[in-house]
Amino acid sequence: MPVITLTSDYGLTDYRVAAIKGSILTQKSTAVIADISHEIEAYNLLQTAYIVRNAYKYFPQGSVHIISVDSFYRKEVKSIIYKTDGHYFIAADNGLLSLVFFDMNPEAIYEITLNNRFDDEVNSTTIDIFVPSAVHLSNGGVPEVIGRKITAAKDLSFPRAVHNESEKMIIGEVMYIDNFGNLVSNISRKFFEKIKSNHSAFTVKFRNYVMSNVYNNHTDFVKIWEEERDYHGKAVAAFNEAGLLELCIYKGNKNNGAKTLFGMNVGEKVYVEFED
Repeated sequence: MPVITLTSDYGLTDYRVAAIKGSILTQKSTAVIADISHEIEAYNLLQTAYIVRNAYKYFPQGSVHIISVDSFYRKEVKSIIYKTDGHYFIAADNGLLSLVFFDMNPEAIYEITLNNRFDDEVNSTTIDIFVPSAVHLSNGGVPEVIGRKITAAKDLSFPRAVHNESEKMIIGEVMYIDNFGNLVSNISRKFFEKIKSNHSAFTVKFRNYVMSNVYNNHTDFVKIWEEERDYHGKAVAAFNEAGLLELCIYKGNKNNGAKTLFGMNVGEKVYVEFED
């Protein structure tokens, strides 16, 4: 059964998330609604892209994903549908979906025309446009009924790690900070392994820190489980579930994790230097 998921920067204090769910259920009482996240930082498209990209694939094919981030109604900004990887994604045409699918071409893109007749009377993009569109699609309706196909949507540049061959290094950057304070870089395992295969050794460098090991997951860092508590608070570099190089403090949290102890923020550089 298709699911309607919700992602927003609305938080959970105000009424907005409840109003969205109520609107969906009013139009389809049997709807299955799932929250991805409502704790997105206000207007943070890169953070949204990371979360949605790594969450949507766990939902059934045909699911509809409403993404209400930087989506307050503006007449000059279109509302769009991406049909991609067997799912539908509904968002404002603000470049967000190009960040989610920076390495995938959508099967089709539609400008939603369902509520254009209301013009400036639209009060909420999500409730007046996104919700009825999502209900239509979850009922098996085709997007051509509620929109018109367009050739392209707004495109934003996704920050990608690069290989400086002459300097024998990968240059990446922190792109996301998770709830444990871990620093997620844009250096993928696949990219790292490809460059590493041509060299005998490497070091990971950021700020004034140097690490000579990258683990396949966080638990590989612990060598003696009977002494696991001795590893708490130590720095570790590992690939996370999304296959991205992550800088961590083992068993850290948002108050004493890598972000705090390393003093780093989104956008700061991470280097992997190789030796022959």
